[in-house]
Formats: sequence, C-alpha cells, structure tokens
Amino acid sequence: MSIESHGHEHEMEPQYGLPERLPAGEKILWQGSPDFHAMALRVFHLRKVALYFALLLLLRAALVVADGGSLVDALLALAWPLPLALTALAALSSLAWMTARTAVYTLTDKRLVMRIGIVLTLTFNIPLRSLQSAALRSAHDDIGDIVVQLAGPDHIAFLHLWPHARPWHVARPEPMLRTVADAPRVAALLSQAWAAQRGARTAATPLQATAAPSPAPNLTPPGQEAPRAEALNRPNPWQASPT
Repeated sequence: MSIESHGHEHEMEPQYGLPERLPAGEKILWQGSPDFHAMALRVFHLRKVALYFALLLLLRAALVVADGGSLVDALLALAWPLPLALTALAALSSLAWMTARTAVYTLTDKRLVMRIGIVLTLTFNIPLRSLQSAALRSAHDDIGDIVVQLAGPDHIAFLHLWPHARPWHVARPEPMLRTVADAPRVAALLSQAWAAQRGARTAATPLQATAAPSPAPNLTPPGQEAPRAEALNRPNPWQASPT
C-alpha cells in the first residue's frame, strides 16, 4: 500500500481539493468539506465548553453572594473572567471554522483524497484498494463521520490527521471524514467505488443509520487474516458501511 502526501500545495493546486489534475479515465464521484456548525459542536465540543465556563461564572457569583456581597458585587466579580471565557469560546469557534473551511474531501472511482490543514496544508491520496474497512456514524440530520481503516503496515501519523482522525486511535490512526453532509449517501458511494476497485458486487441502496452497529465489513483478500477487525464490532455509535 502506498499513501502519498503531497505536502504544502494548497495555493498552487491545479484542481480544487486535488494535488494534480485527475488522469484520463478517473472521475470524481463526490467532493465536500466538513460542516462548520457540526464541527464546532461535535468535534471541538463548543457547547460543552460554553456550559463549563457558564458553571464556573455562576459558581463565582454564588460565592460572592454567599460571602455577603450584593448582586452588584457578584456582577463586578465577573468583570474579568467573563471576557476571558468569551475570548476562549471565540478562539475555539475560529479554529472550528478554519478547520472546516480549509479541508476538502474528494472521492474518485479509484481513491480517497484528503486535503487538510490550516497553516500547513497536507494532501493525502488513499487508494481505495488499500482500505480494509469503513464505518459510518450518522446523526439525525444526516451529518456524520466516515472512518476508514487502512490495510497493511503503512499508516498516517495521528498528529498529521487530527482532527480528521478517529478519536483515541493513536497507535493505529484511522483517517476520518468529519461532519460530512448527507453522510449515508457518501458512505454508499464509497462502498460502491471500493467494490468496483476490488471486483466485488455491492448493493446500490443508500446506507441507513441505525442505533445498533452492524458487523464490520471484511475487506481482506481470501487467505489473509484481517488485522483489528474487532475494532468496528464493539457496541458503539459506529455503524459499519456496506464496504
């Protein structure tokens, strides 16, 4: 398996989201970027961080009142921590916006291309034939995450991928398309493209999100052991795509 990284080339890319123009015979099946609002809430946990700061501010005001201070004293006690909290939330929102704005995912009939990075832009070419498995986590609004597991010994460093990587899988990073709109349809396209590359047959029906995950697909050629196939079989919100 060969995973290509074309380094910093965003400013000079000849085709949007791609390090080079597609060769003859290869076509784009889908191209998209992360949804900013879902990225901020689900990946950077903006709502949880805001709630955390709100509880800290409320606790500070309550302590002032408990010590005999007035309501005005409680408000004055928030004069410096409140702007700091708002600044932190604004910084987190900006990071989510830049992450979503600079990332482009491209699915062709031969590969999956991830152009990611804010300051240093990296582009990764992942041949579809090098995928071992894939899985989908889709929310009620059909904005979901699609994670792919790479076969063979090669892998992409977790820090190079983050936040476009499956959380907590550091030793064996798994690339992830984060907060993709219409995620079930994209997962179905990925499934069909992978099957075409491997010469397999696949159903053409879109993938539907369910509460219980399906068994992980086995993309390993006959006669070879599928490494870490149990990773997508554990009870969790991940539903295996029909790849």
